[in-house]
Amino acid sequence: MTTHNKNNVLFLVHRKELIDQIRNTLQSNDVDMDFVTLGMVQTIVRRLDKTVTPSLIIIDESHHVLANSYKKIIAHFSTALVVGFTATPVRLSGGGLGDINDILIEKVTAKWLIENNFLSPYKYYAPEIVHTDALNIKRTGEFDMSSLDDQFNTRMIWGDVIRHYQKLADGEQAILYASSIYQSEKMAASFNSVGIYASHIDGKTPKTIRDDIIKRFREGDIKVLCNLDLIGEGFDVPDCSTVIMLRPTQSLSLYIQQSMRGMRYRPGKTSIIIDHVGNVTRFGLPDMERTWSLEPKKGSNATKAEAPVKICKECFMTVSQTAKKCEHCGTEFKVEIKAVEVDEAAELKEVKEFNIKIVCHKPEDCQDMHDLYAYAESKGYKRGWAYHRGKSMGFIK
Repeated sequence: MTTHNKNNVLFLVHRKELIDQIRNTLQSNDVDMDFVTLGMVQTIVRRLDKTVTPSLIIIDESHHVLANSYKKIIAHFSTALVVGFTATPVRLSGGGLGDINDILIEKVTAKWLIENNFLSPYKYYAPEIVHTDALNIKRTGEFDMSSLDDQFNTRMIWGDVIRHYQKLADGEQAILYASSIYQSEKMAASFNSVGIYASHIDGKTPKTIRDDIIKRFREGDIKVLCNLDLIGEGFDVPDCSTVIMLRPTQSLSLYIQQSMRGMRYRPGKTSIIIDHVGNVTRFGLPDMERTWSLEPKKGSNATKAEAPVKICKECFMTVSQTAKKCEHCGTEFKVEIKAVEVDEAAELKEVKEFNIKIVCHKPEDCQDMHDLYAYAESKGYKRGWAYHRGKSMGFIK
């Protein structure tokens, strides 16, 4: 290893909560810590002149690497080799990370990890009780969460969340992702009120209290651990089987990190994902095959059009768009048929095409622009999406 050759290594993380666990991992793998500078990027960027010049820079969760702080560090230590690790090599806007990285190395997929017992299999349920269609999008490309607290209160969503947990994962240890501190604290209190022991933590929770809560979660005393954007990227938490998603996102990276948090492998375990905010309709199932690219422009790895799933109306199980019946409850899916309304006062005209639209299961099944527009309408996509997809498929010259 580099440190065994007495070369200095700079290891960058983006959260202070990750430093201790990464240090423990490096030490347990016989890394000579005398040659490792382990620190938060926010700290290192302010102390560049006081940081030992590294031969190698390692970046954890490197999909953040396009931030100016990372760029400044890399430019300052321009002779160092740079290696980044991430499960989701994509920025929020949808493009790749080619501005910084030269080579993208992909070894395994999520499906391979499940099939080879590195991740547990899962069941995905999507009872969408939070309405996200009216949320504004901020300049960063992410949802504006400011109106969600009102929706939670006026629609009494707290009880719905608990009922679905009891129905789909009763008694299982769960991590709940909220969209505000208020929601997280309210959900913890709501679970406790019905005898399901829960606690809340966030980035401002004192370390001693946070460590104690995680310890009790690890020991099984706490059943539901509610948090706001803390137990996500790289954060090492005790094994649990269930994830409850109350935080809508436009970020594929954040979606994968959070939805797969309960999939740490254990023999006989099946992870349960309960998505109350429709994230699966934006991104598809967490282990679906995706084409990653370093290209900086917007690509297919982020567009919601590549989310070929459907949700059982009986049990909320989420399955592939091509499935003929629900694998959980057995409900058979019917072919979606939409009839065009007829104006009775209109003149009779010769019928040259059927006034019925058979909606294709996926874009690749579409035979012409008529099919694509029908598909877009069924998914709630804009007609512009169908136009650009039609050009790429050769329907429009």
